[in-house]
Amino acid sequence: MKELAAKLGIGDATRFAGTVSDAILRSAYSAAELTVLPSFEEGFGLPVLESMACGTPVACSRVASLPEVGGSAAVYFDPHDVESIAESIERLLHSSGERLRQSGFSNAKRFTWSACADRHLEIYRRCYPS
Repeated sequence: MKELAAKLGIGDATRFAGTVSDAILRSAYSAAELTVLPSFEEGFGLPVLESMACGTPVACSRVASLPEVGGSAAVYFDPHDVESIAESIERLLHSSGERLRQSGFSNAKRFTWSACADRHLEIYRRCYPS
């Protein structure tokens, strides 16, 4: 990745953080103007929820689990279309982002570890009734 950043002429402006603590990750999300996730496939989309929980507006791909995770609290784009990505980023950068910030907080609250455990338990009970 460092070689690609240098080739693109953005090496000096790019930071590769590696593994960071939860506190540093929260600080980074909270300090960001927006989070952009141009994913082609995604298992769950935890960066979307982490960003929303920190009050950071999200622009992400309209693929896989991301629309389900982001709900109406994110701006979506086609990850194969550079113009679509750019338009989404520009829209967020030129808006106050307050509506997305507030809906992001609400959306992130839908996903808790307790709710996840309850859903898994329900599935296990259906698959393995006593």
